[in-house]
Amino acid sequence: MPPHKRSRLPRILLSVLFLAVAGFAIFKQQDILDWWALRDYQAPASVSALAADTTMSAYSRKLFYINKPQLQGKAAFYKSCEEGETTVVLGCYKPKQGIYILDVEDQRLQGIEQVTAAHEMLHAAYERLSANEKKDIGAELKSYYATVTDESIKSKIDVYQKSGADITNELHSILGTEVISLPPNLETYYSQYFTNRSVVAGYAQKYQSVFTDRKNKLTELDAKLAELEAEVKANNSDLDTQQAIINAEAKRLDALLKQNQIEEYNAGVVEYNKMIIPFKSLIATTKQLIAEYKTILEERNQVAVEAQELNKALDSRIESSTTNTKL
Repeated sequence: MPPHKRSRLPRILLSVLFLAVAGFAIFKQQDILDWWALRDYQAPASVSALAADTTMSAYSRKLFYINKPQLQGKAAFYKSCEEGETTVVLGCYKPKQGIYILDVEDQRLQGIEQVTAAHEMLHAAYERLSANEKKDIGAELKSYYATVTDESIKSKIDVYQKSGADITNELHSILGTEVISLPPNLETYYSQYFTNRSVVAGYAQKYQSVFTDRKNKLTELDAKLAELEAEVKANNSDLDTQQAIINAEAKRLDALLKQNQIEEYNAGVVEYNKMIIPFKSLIATTKQLIAEYKTILEERNQVAVEAQELNKALDSRIESSTTNTKL
């Protein structure tokens, strides 16, 4: 073989090797970028706990960590996420910036940070889907959503629709974190993100029940108060009628006494005393109803205070009003 032909072989092999490496780099571009983004990252204990609590898979944990999740107090969170929101926001995912989660300190709302973390991670996951994948999973999500009767979920989607948000993206996060049982095809899809998705949905059910229980209790107590109020009002009307009759009879008896009609007067006194007995009994009953009303009203107001406290714990706008941040 002539020398000039032999010298071309290494160059050809180098070219092939270069193309192979370049092709591999292109194929693995996202993995390489992810590795670079995480090369020096050490998740804070609070963040790794959220990943563990929500049973994030290795892949979803990577998505979560790449976005450098931050648990923030109200003032800092408002600056990170609110941006003119008119509803309560618990977390946000900002591409190329990060994931921000409201640090909820009220122990009655344990689990809400976990659900928020999983919710925002799923936004990051959705962003990485191809157009065809978004189309396919979107069809599955919308088909299932058409069967949803949960008013809390429907009200959330209504808010997103009014704001012009990407509904498929929101369904992807909401259904994946808040519905205990999904159709098999959706459960299979979400298994790439969670090793046990029902744990996440369990957190959602638990913290939402804190609000639901108080809402139902308020409805129950308000109904009882309305019932008692109506009963007291009816009794008072009846008492007014009886009082008028009793007063009229008292005047008649006084007149008989002045006319010295003693026999008729004595007979009237007997009947008068009979009239007083049910009157006093109704007064006593009404007083008991009023006392019961006051007791229930105190309970109702306490439940209302608790509901307000829970709402305040989730509303970063309340604390931010004392900062320089504009609402």
